Amino acid sequence: MVYPQFDPVALSLGPLQIHWYGLMYLFGFAGAWWLGRVRAQRNGWTATEVEDLLFYGAIGVIVGGRLGYSIFYDLPNVLAHPLNVFKIWQGGMSFHGGLLGVLTAFWLFSRKTGKSYFTISDFIAPMVPIGLFFGRIGNFINAELWGKVTDVPWAIIFPNGGPLPRHPSQLYEAGLEGLALFIILWWYSSKPKPLGAVSGLFLLGYGVFRFIIELVRIPDQQYGYLALDWLTMGQILSLPMIFLGIFFIARAYRNSN
Repeated sequence: MVYPQFDPVALSLGPLQIHWYGLMYLFGFAGAWWLGRVRAQRNGWTATEVEDLLFYGAIGVIVGGRLGYSIFYDLPNVLAHPLNVFKIWQGGMSFHGGLLGVLTAFWLFSRKTGKSYFTISDFIAPMVPIGLFFGRIGNFINAELWGKVTDVPWAIIFPNGGPLPRHPSQLYEAGLEGLALFIILWWYSSKPKPLGAVSGLFLLGYGVFRFIIELVRIPDQQYGYLALDWLTMGQILSLPMIFLGIFFIARAYRNSN
């Protein structure tokens, strides 16, 4: 299959250009807002609390995602040109950095509202995969983060990816880290669960899905494979999520008993 030639610019208004990638973030936050209103009705949250939490979370995603990318994937360049960290329009966001930013935002929101940390994280965890889904669709539109060369029937020849067809790993991530993880978490959290269990399942689910998809995704150019000729930076950053997810789930059920 030949990659459909998407224009990364969705709308041009004179000198102002609105990119599809930026719109994907907007769609993700809008989806989280709507789902948050639905969850609020059955979890004792007010609409104002949902909107405030999403505002904190949005700041955490943007700041943490950019700093995470700069530290985990682009540190030499940032050390040489520190102001590049502010050039978000040039691309470069890290999920793991965004996660750390969001966790920090939860702590600040907890201090403001008096809600416990896991009450906040359990509430918002099922909404996060919607943002991940739209983000990966944005990666696909940008024709970036493609996978390894393959002969599967759905392989795609990407611009700048050479003449050979590759795994559309962005769509794999949209399907697993986005839709599949959303369905699992939404179903799991539909009935009361021990405090921290939903958060743990999110960490475990994302970590496992990301680790698996990295097996068919091209590693980051600046690092390549870091160990064993197959272990990538994405997998190394996902391993703590898997272990923490198992720990939080086990602790949640142990405490509930």
